Amino acid sequence: MALAALVIANVALAFGPLFVRVADVGPVAAGFWRIALATPMLLGASMLVGDRPFTASRGLWGVLAVAGLAFAADLASWHVGIGRTTLANSTLFGNCAVLIFPIYGFVAARMWPSRMQALALVLAAVGAALLMGRSASLSSRNLTGDLFCLLAGVLYAIYFIIMARVRERLAPMPALALSSLASIPPLLVLALALGEQVWPGNWWPLLAMAVVSQLIGQGCMIYALGHLTPLVVGIALLIQPAVAAALGWVVFDERLAAADAVGALFVALALVLVRSGGKERVAPAAGEPKSA
Repeated sequence: MALAALVIANVALAFGPLFVRVADVGPVAAGFWRIALATPMLLGASMLVGDRPFTASRGLWGVLAVAGLAFAADLASWHVGIGRTTLANSTLFGNCAVLIFPIYGFVAARMWPSRMQALALVLAAVGAALLMGRSASLSSRNLTGDLFCLLAGVLYAIYFIIMARVRERLAPMPALALSSLASIPPLLVLALALGEQVWPGNWWPLLAMAVVSQLIGQGCMIYALGHLTPLVVGIALLIQPAVAAALGWVVFDERLAAADAVGALFVALALVLVRSGGKERVAPAAGEPKSA
């Protein structure tokens, strides 16, 4: 069941960029609706299984507010980037938190990465350079989109770091529900400040994003993270860019060149190696490896 949940999670998360592209609201507003529609269901599910999220989170509300702000910034940056680069690149760079979070662990523990993790960092750097070089050769807009998605990955790693403290006291589902609740106001304020269209004329992409990305994707990933090894989870991450690339090709005619394919392969391998090469596992956050 855990392996099936992991596959379902990665396939579901890969559809997130597609829903953002076809939504008739702004990219930040799409992030707002994704969270706003899913959070009541997450809170209800937490209470249904016997958790008491609001009671258990006393003393953590300030931390949860900061986590919500970091997640809101992550989601806003990622959604803006999705509209400016390919679906495959947006998924790869959005997952770079998987690389950045272990680097934080090295710094906090004052230790060097293992050889496997060092190799992962080198592969990630080379792969990212190839992908960004190809984006720049296509247009400055594509490169800007890559950078927005990369920034989203950095912000998601910050969210991971903050949520590590929350996870010491809260179970995954209430932690995810409350951090999502805290991200709703910043996303709405930012969407309004940017002058985006917030109220949709077509609800199905936003409902699909809330159900497929937030509930099914994140829910299945949270379940799988508690039952499978980092190596298995890391390998499964390869599903996301593959599905996203296929969707980009079929729906938007985004074809991968040889440099794109090699760069994507290097980054994907780095995601696997960095999760399997360490002696210690950094405490997971209450979210999934992206897609924001």
